[in-house]
Amino acid sequence: MTVTAAAPAAAPTAPAVTLDEQVARNPSAYRILTGDRPTGPLHLGHYFGTLHNRVRLQGLGVELNLIVPDYQVLTDRDVAERLTEHIEGLVLDYLAAGVDPARTTIFTHSAVPALNQLLLPFLSLVSVAELGRNPTVKEEIAHSRQAAVSGLMFTYPVHQAADILFCKANLVPVGRDQLPHLEVSRTVARRFNERYGPVFPEPQTLLSAAPLLLGTDGTKMSKSRGNAIALSATADETARLLRGAKTDAERHITYDPENRPEVSSLVLLAALCQGREPEAVAREIGGGGAAALKRTVTEAVNTYLAPMRERRAEYARDMEHVRAILRAGNARANAVAEATLAEVREAMGTFR
Repeated sequence: MTVTAAAPAAAPTAPAVTLDEQVARNPSAYRILTGDRPTGPLHLGHYFGTLHNRVRLQGLGVELNLIVPDYQVLTDRDVAERLTEHIEGLVLDYLAAGVDPARTTIFTHSAVPALNQLLLPFLSLVSVAELGRNPTVKEEIAHSRQAAVSGLMFTYPVHQAADILFCKANLVPVGRDQLPHLEVSRTVARRFNERYGPVFPEPQTLLSAAPLLLGTDGTKMSKSRGNAIALSATADETARLLRGAKTDAERHITYDPENRPEVSSLVLLAALCQGREPEAVAREIGGGGAAALKRTVTEAVNTYLAPMRERRAEYARDMEHVRAILRAGNARANAVAEATLAEVREAMGTFR
């Protein structure tokens, strides 16, 4: 019988450090660009999907840039209606949610010319076929409110690359549906660096783990569908909207997102506002039925939003101050964009 020596035991492998953990350990190494189109008031889906996380990242010390992409309102509609009102409302929602203008740059697309000038050289780095294959653009075209597809919509991913790269953002929080857009940004950065020399980072994706909240009609919560609960809604409006929320015929309340999506979304909303597990909320309501569920959700949401509503009302009493915050953010973004454009011109060898 041959006896062989046992192989030494392998050293335990250290668990991989997630991107979230890396950010928490070294927040100053990251710069984020994100934002929302000014097409109407932000709602609870936006808050728990993105706004809450942005405020968290801001608190960690990550450099946060919030763009209000007013030009991109025109990607899927012929006219940008009530644009100034929507921009100011969006800024109020940001401030109410806890965004600190002393630590976060809030700015508008149209106020930063150098950012938009990057679109031209960036367009030379992607092909028409690549733009046409982008699944997110295809979906946006399918749901377009325009009589015909505009060139702006077709080039939307490259415009978004300019948004991200003008400030050399290296981290972009997105949902999975936005991954193709971010891949265009990474492609643009990589091809520019290969052609002209290293200027841009290839931004990483910070995938959102945000829960999906359904609208009051049981479909995706959306400004355009009229099924959302706006952050700016009053307590009475919120109660009225939740009373009309879709549930199901089963009286006993359970948390079962696959089989009871509407009920489970309401349970989840209450849980998020209360800082509890949704299963515990469902057990507590039990046989109380839809009426008890809606009362619980209404109380939880209104309690949670009360301080946010107070902050929003306080800021709204001095809109000139809000506009001054936006002007200051525009000035900071302009300085960054001009510096980046100067680097791009030098790398490309263009005349200044």
